[in-house]
Amino acid sequence: MRVTVLGVTVDTYSMAETVEKIKLAVRGRTAIRIVTANPEMIYASQYNPDLKDVLNSADIITADGIGVVWAVRQLGAQIKERVTGIDLVQSLFPIANTEKWRIYFLGGRPGVAEQAVKKVSSDYPAITFSFSHGYFSSEEEADILKKITDFQPDVLLVGLGAPRQEFWLKEHPGLAYAGIGVGGSFDALAGTVQRAPKKIQDLHVEWLYRLLKEPWRWKRQTVLPRFLFKVLWLSKQRSI
Repeated sequence: MRVTVLGVTVDTYSMAETVEKIKLAVRGRTAIRIVTANPEMIYASQYNPDLKDVLNSADIITADGIGVVWAVRQLGAQIKERVTGIDLVQSLFPIANTEKWRIYFLGGRPGVAEQAVKKVSSDYPAITFSFSHGYFSSEEEADILKKITDFQPDVLLVGLGAPRQEFWLKEHPGLAYAGIGVGGSFDALAGTVQRAPKKIQDLHVEWLYRLLKEPWRWKRQTVLPRFLFKVLWLSKQRSI
């Protein structure tokens, strides 16, 4: 089921359902594009029609964050859980290992994707990895594309930051059977950024943990209350 949240259609799939759809796409050799849509991205699309088009043209749009889950429920739909970029990636690795997928990491600062590959491959040795950092120029992009094409990945994980990664995947279709924008996931996988403890994740206040750890993010975090207020206002307008 899909629910429209501020003009963006969000899938209500659980994590298991999302992983299953990606597995079927890889097995069926059908290219799909996945967006993990957080409140900041959805809110920004209100003022950027091109971004809204990119989001809505994706094959799967997951609810990345408790704010989006709340919005879906506020609009009267059922949704089990959030499906964040990092959690989706980590949920894919066991299946990728069993089925011996090829996975490409594109993004992060120089050295981060490489470190992430080293750590993940030690736990999932049957996956074949390749990588490139995300600090490439427009002149270097052709070489990046050739490297990806030659590698022939089953899954392409792009961590160029939102919304650059969403536009990039839309502009370069067919590079893998599943192309997923994953934000800062490579930093988490490499261990250069620590995720909140599991208890904090379960309380759905991971955003607060990150804000305390990275106070310079406060301007970005102000989007969340604006997003929630706008959803609440629109839902009340519908009920009048």
